[in-house]
Amino acid sequence: MAKKVVIVGGGVLGTQIGLMCAYYGYDTTYWLRSEGSIERTKPKIKLYTGMMMEDLQKAKALVGNPMGRFLYPKGMIRDFSTATAESLDSLAQQGKKNLEENVHIELDMAKALKGAYVVIESMSEDPQAKIGVYNQMKDLLDKETILCTNSSTLLPSMFAKYTGCPERYLSLHFANTIWKNNTAEVMGHPGTEQKYYDEIVKFAASIGMVPLQLHKEQPGYILNSMLVPFLGAAQKLWANEVADPQTIDLTWKLATGAPKGPFEILDIVGLETSYNIHMMNPDAKVEGSLENKVCKLMKEKIDKGETGINAGKGFYDYTK
Repeated sequence: MAKKVVIVGGGVLGTQIGLMCAYYGYDTTYWLRSEGSIERTKPKIKLYTGMMMEDLQKAKALVGNPMGRFLYPKGMIRDFSTATAESLDSLAQQGKKNLEENVHIELDMAKALKGAYVVIESMSEDPQAKIGVYNQMKDLLDKETILCTNSSTLLPSMFAKYTGCPERYLSLHFANTIWKNNTAEVMGHPGTEQKYYDEIVKFAASIGMVPLQLHKEQPGYILNSMLVPFLGAAQKLWANEVADPQTIDLTWKLATGAPKGPFEILDIVGLETSYNIHMMNPDAKVEGSLENKVCKLMKEKIDKGETGINAGKGFYDYTK
C-alpha cells in the first residue's frame, strides 16, 4: 500500500505539492475546512493537473534539442538525458493514472490524518491560524507522522510547542510551479531530531525535488531571503509613484534578460501571500509610511478580487 501524505490547505502551493506527491505514487489527501474550501480547491487541482501534463507532453519536442535540458519540467522527469518520445509517453500515461487515482479530499481531520507518513501544512502566512490548526491536529497525529510547514517566511521554532511533536516538526518549503522549479528547502528548528530531518530530505527527493538543506533557521529560507526584498523594492517603486508595474517589469526584463518581472512574479505567488508578509512589518501600520502605502494598494487589489493569476487578474489580466 502506498504511503499516505496529507496536505493541510488547498491554496496555490498546497495544491501543487499534493499533485506532485500523487504523481509519484503517494496516496494523497487534502484536508480542507469546509465545502466552500473544496469548491475553491477543485478548480486548482484541475488547472495544475492540466498544466503538469501539458508540460510533460511538450517535453517530447525538447528531446534532442540542446536547450531541452534547461527547459523540461525537472520535477516530473528523473533523467532527461535518456528520455525518448516513447518513454515520455509512458511516463505521461502512468502520471495521469496516478493523478486520477491518488488524490482525495477530506473534511474530517481525524480521518484525513490517520495513518499519515508526512503531513504538510500549507496555509497562509497567518501565525494564529497556523497555531489554531496545530492545536486541532496535535492529538490526532500518529506517533511516527512527520509534520512539516510550507511557510514562506515564518520559523518552525515559532510553532514547535503547539504541534505536540516538536521533534518531528520542521519546514519544507517549495517554489511555485514546483513540477518545473523543483526546489525543496529543508529547515529544522533546534528541537528537530536529525532522523526526521533526514527522512524529509529523502521524501523531497522521492517526489522529484532537489532537497536544499539549511543548517540553521533563517526567516525566508534561502530563496525568499533573496526574493522578498526584490519584490518589496519593486512594490515600493510603485507605491512611491516612481513608475507603474508594467514599466518596472519591463525595466527588469530588458536589463537582466529575466523571463518575468517582479509584478509578474507577484501574480504567480498571489497578492494575498505578499500582503500578509508585508503586514508583519511594524511599519505597515505607520500611517503615511511607504510600507503602509504598499499594503493599502495591495489591499485595494485584493478587495477587488485581483489576487493574481489564479483569479484571472492581478497586475495583469489573464482572461484575455
